Amino acid sequence: AVAGDEAGDEDGDAGRKAPPPRWRTLLDWVVVIAVALLVAFVVRTYVLAHFVVDGRSMESTLHNGDRVFVNKIGYRFHDPRRGDVVVLHDSKSDRDRDLIKRVIALPGETISMIDCEVRIDGVVLDEPYLDEEHRLPGGCGAGVPEQVIPDGAVFVLGDNRDDSADSRSLGVVEHDEIVGRAFVIFWPVTDLRWL
Repeated sequence: AVAGDEAGDEDGDAGRKAPPPRWRTLLDWVVVIAVALLVAFVVRTYVLAHFVVDGRSMESTLHNGDRVFVNKIGYRFHDPRRGDVVVLHDSKSDRDRDLIKRVIALPGETISMIDCEVRIDGVVLDEPYLDEEHRLPGGCGAGVPEQVIPDGAVFVLGDNRDDSADSRSLGVVEHDEIVGRAFVIFWPVTDLRWL
């Protein structure tokens, strides 16, 4: 009976696979980590990024230190739209930085701003995202002389008009200078919301 038990154990062991050698397990982990890093790189470069708001130019929509997710692929399929909150490269100043602003005027449109009232093609723009103080004369900084937005560009303003470096000083923003559209505040949790 003892010999039979031993034989049974041998048959049972023969049906099982031997554990893989340690080098094989290590190689599997290296491949998994490499693929994860590659996917993260592709997503970060071409699809989705996160940015930290630095400054007060978009208050009270965005606050200093807010973290937002930015859709980097959407504008490959359609042009920016009025009201979009966008991240753009500031290539016109000496500082190499990204800015976050709101799209106000689109290609072919005529924009002007007098006494804090933005007009697009002569019609007053409704801007519910602005604080009341930025709608009143004296609370919006410099005006905007009447101008036509060229093809392939947009005119951007900060929501805190009195404290914003935007198209009034930087000029129009070419589409290829736009990184993408900010679509959600994800941190801090108290500011969590869609844009």
